[in-house]
Amino acid sequence: MGKQAAGDGAGLGRWGWARRVLVGLCAVGLTVPAALAVVRLGGWDDGTSLAMPMVLLPYVAAGTLVALAVLLAVRSWWAAGVAGALAVLQLCWLAPRFVPDSGSVAADAPRLRVATSNTFKGQVDAAALVRLVREQRVDVLAVEEFWGTAPAALDRAGIAELLPYRQVRPGRDSALYSRLPLAPLDASAPEAARAQVAADVAVGGRTVRLTAVHTYYPLGDAGRWSRDFAGLRAAATGATRNAVFLGDFNATLDHAPMRELLATGLTDTHAELGRGVSPTWPEDNAGFPYLPPVIQIDHVLHGDALTAVSVAEHRLPGTDHRAVVAELAVTG
Repeated sequence: MGKQAAGDGAGLGRWGWARRVLVGLCAVGLTVPAALAVVRLGGWDDGTSLAMPMVLLPYVAAGTLVALAVLLAVRSWWAAGVAGALAVLQLCWLAPRFVPDSGSVAADAPRLRVATSNTFKGQVDAAALVRLVREQRVDVLAVEEFWGTAPAALDRAGIAELLPYRQVRPGRDSALYSRLPLAPLDASAPEAARAQVAADVAVGGRTVRLTAVHTYYPLGDAGRWSRDFAGLRAAATGATRNAVFLGDFNATLDHAPMRELLATGLTDTHAELGRGVSPTWPEDNAGFPYLPPVIQIDHVLHGDALTAVSVAEHRLPGTDHRAVVAELAVTG
């Protein structure tokens, strides 16, 4: 009996030690989601280096759920309460992106198929990009990091046969190619809108304003990244109803500048269709041989005169971004 009691005591002692280790590890781990939650609530990533860790929020949220399960299993109620509060907050932010909007689209509503591709300093396989345009029946294509020999390569690949109209601006590394005639923005448009690579198209007798987006990346210059978003907000404010902003935003839906841009009256197509976490970067065929895409920074945003019908990501040789193709119905 004495030996059994001693053995039971040793077992309980080992379990107590293991429990303390697990609780300690979870407590340390929860400091990361707690810190990100504070940054997100305060918008402190706008124009600061805190923009970089913010891209990990969806993955950190998954870690919070794991910590919560462990803490409940070891009956550490106070720590489980903290983890539960963080999990609820994160789910409030993330869950809506996985729930498709319930709105229906009339079968006869005019459709506009748009695509965006960051060409990775013009190194994208031009023939593959033109093939994507043809197979996906793209009406308007936005391209970013579009410099050097890229325009000539795209011309040689036959882009003009599919999308004969184009809009470029000197000093900008983005461009719009279109099957439909592109009308430059007139003097009635805000100056901030006319400073963008933007144009109007007529779809079923209705005007849609398209803007090709490529913000600077926050790791390179967070202040410039923030100023680029300020320009986009100025271009969008009061003119979002029939607008489409598409391109490489170098931001996820958790970044404060992106959330402020959406607040002007824009909707993210992926989130609208319940696909709010659909990574587009870095693609594993352009310098990242071992990593699949892990963050979503390429987006198609639209105003309330349009409704998302479909969206998908596509691999293209030579670029570190996945192209995004979306079909929008003009319903307004």
